[in-house]
Amino acid sequence: MPRNAAIPTFLITGSNGQVGFELRRSLAPLGKVVALDRSSCDLTRPDDIRRVVREFQPDVIVNPAAYTAVDKAESEPELAYAINGAAVEVLAAEAKALGSLLVHYSTDYVFDGSKADAYVETDAVNPQSVYGKSKLAGEQAISAAGVAHLVFRTCWVAGAHGGNFAKTMLKLGRERDSLRVIADQFGAPTTAALIADVTAQVVARHWLSGDRTSFASGIYHLAAAGETTWHAYASEVLRYAAAKGIELKVDPARIEAIPATAYPLPAPRPANSRLDTSKLRHTFGIHLPDWQQGMHYLLDQIFS
Repeated sequence: MPRNAAIPTFLITGSNGQVGFELRRSLAPLGKVVALDRSSCDLTRPDDIRRVVREFQPDVIVNPAAYTAVDKAESEPELAYAINGAAVEVLAAEAKALGSLLVHYSTDYVFDGSKADAYVETDAVNPQSVYGKSKLAGEQAISAAGVAHLVFRTCWVAGAHGGNFAKTMLKLGRERDSLRVIADQFGAPTTAALIADVTAQVVARHWLSGDRTSFASGIYHLAAAGETTWHAYASEVLRYAAAKGIELKVDPARIEAIPATAYPLPAPRPANSRLDTSKLRHTFGIHLPDWQQGMHYLLDQIFS
């Protein structure tokens, strides 16, 4: 049982990020939430991490904090590995010592994107970027620590709080009369709110209320249902915005579809970011809505 069975303590890192911001909401009904940002816990400083974990002795450590500047990571590998790898190793060791659950978030970038179908958790990893390699290092550190854990791999994350693709398309749609968007990369836009809500449900039902000895630690794919391309995603965002009366310069039906080769970036992106969520849904009884449903709700929040 938790150290305080009536009021468990959750420690959230990166509380001002897209997922961290939503976790503050989703976990609040379950217990005491200690929300840490970079100023209160610098993940590049292992002693900072140990200090805050030992001070608050959380029942659950939730780590959405990450180095996510995918292209910049190519020139800052040490920083990417410090936050996405070494810091996770420290969190895992501290959680293990406390007997706490560690919840961590990873990415589709641990795969090379060459598979024809959606990726399952047991598929071979083969990251092609520094970002992907550093996130894989975090996964491996958790596995090696032997700590009770949930690692949620997700993709194409967007939240009402923070920057993301949907907000960028809205901005460009207001400013430009033409847009060119990649149409040969596939995934499922997944809202930060969905990620946070699934986290809260799984933790409440299966960790706080369940038999800890039978808790199904492991890696799980967490993404909205369905699939799309960046081009179709952008078109849907702007179509919905126009239907809600948002003034745009660009016609959502006339966004130009381009191949990824026409828009080269320092870090390669997976052509296939589709994640099979069967394991998560069947293990924990979770329903994952279509990506359009979550995206429309997110856009309504942005417009309000």
